[in-house]
Amino acid sequence: MELAEARINVNCIAPGYIQVDGAVPDTEINRALLENIPWGRFGTPADVAEMALFLASSAADYVTGEVFAVNGGAFAGRMYFPSAAAVTA
Repeated sequence: MELAEARINVNCIAPGYIQVDGAVPDTEINRALLENIPWGRFGTPADVAEMALFLASSAADYVTGEVFAVNGGAFAGRMYFPSAAAVTA
């Protein structure tokens, strides 16, 4: 918040599970992770880029000191990763 007086915004993008080229598309682990994402899909690099574009725009001039979770709701209401039991179940 020290930089807010100088009108310098400091924010953070916290991406969730992001599907990238070359990643293994269909494994038990991926299926278990998808069960914990309310949107039912992994994020994309474009999803994260859209948040970065918003934060870089004048629409975010009054936004500072925030962490933006781009994760399809995967961590809503919890502060932990799915347990290993969910992966092996």
